[in-house]
Amino acid sequence: MPVTPPGDCVLNKAITATALTAALLAGGALTTVSLYKDVQLSVDGQVQPASGFALTVADVLAAKGIVLAGGDQVSPAVDAAVTSGGTVTVRYAKQVTLTVDGTPRTITTTAATLSDALIADAASAAPAALVASTDSTSLSEARMSVPLSTPLPREGLTVQVTTPKQVVLTVGGKKTKVTTTAPTVADLLADQNLTASATDRLDPVGDTAIVAGAKITLDRVSVRTKVKTETVSYDTVRKNNASLWKGESRVLTAGSNGKAKRTYEITVVNGKVTKRVVVTEKVLTKPRSQVLEVGTKTSSNGVGINLARAAMWDRIARCESGGNWHINTGNGYYGGLQFNLASWRSNGGRDFAAYPHQASRAEQITVANRYYAKAGTSPWTCA
Repeated sequence: MPVTPPGDCVLNKAITATALTAALLAGGALTTVSLYKDVQLSVDGQVQPASGFALTVADVLAAKGIVLAGGDQVSPAVDAAVTSGGTVTVRYAKQVTLTVDGTPRTITTTAATLSDALIADAASAAPAALVASTDSTSLSEARMSVPLSTPLPREGLTVQVTTPKQVVLTVGGKKTKVTTTAPTVADLLADQNLTASATDRLDPVGDTAIVAGAKITLDRVSVRTKVKTETVSYDTVRKNNASLWKGESRVLTAGSNGKAKRTYEITVVNGKVTKRVVVTEKVLTKPRSQVLEVGTKTSSNGVGINLARAAMWDRIARCESGGNWHINTGNGYYGGLQFNLASWRSNGGRDFAAYPHQASRAEQITVANRYYAKAGTSPWTCA
């Protein structure tokens, strides 16, 4: 199909206009009638009447104010004679930029619509994912930013194209595989009829471009508050008492718990509580601290009280002496654990008292633990 550059079109326009004027002046009425042509003009598929006085195609174009540019196609050629009943066809050259999955590519076409342009270019250059055959109804499922039927303007068109991709979409902890042509994460959610609330968490963010194999996670997050009345535990204040053996203690003032009304902010992610924070607290009853005296007294060798295995020693004492820690039966065995004097002295009993029954329960247990370290429970029949 002939292509006429702009400069040649202007020259032809001047020549044909001069020839037409000369013919009209010389030929009279008969010539005037014969120069009038009943023709139609089709511009990119849009047909309009273009009847008038014309010798050539250039005259028809000039009458309609059509100026050709490089790459435009005209049929018949601009210098061809015009005959009544004919049609002059003009196809403008347009540039179409296809950005396929982020990669731009520009084609030049004289097609009237986007669909026609893709089909015409399919054999040599159009992305294979866009065209399944030469039939416009067989275009693939790629998503385009404008419909395939969009007319191509002379100034050109830019089209965003997204090909199908498989991604992993996790919503509320439930994972699914999805094939999508969505350009962005936000578009994917819209396609799936999903919305994210102000507290939900979306990763990656909505304007992120979709790529094959992408993992998109939409966590359903809710934040609620809960008011509870709770116990406030008392603390313990310790005071040293040199009259108590090290390891012994005595409560001077009993502690008591208090109460407080607390407001919790609770974060729930996909149905599970992940965070609980106290945001306000009102003390209803103040707790009272416990005051505890702790012994610091030690024997001359620095040893204090050792109450290890206290429950076991209490059980043995119930068997040996009926649990009487200060018994002296006169049979040579003394105290709750019925030490004889030799055993008492050989295990450091005199750190506390001359005779076992003169020592306290804690002191007798301390000496028993020393003996236990040497012989276990074998010295006690009741063990």
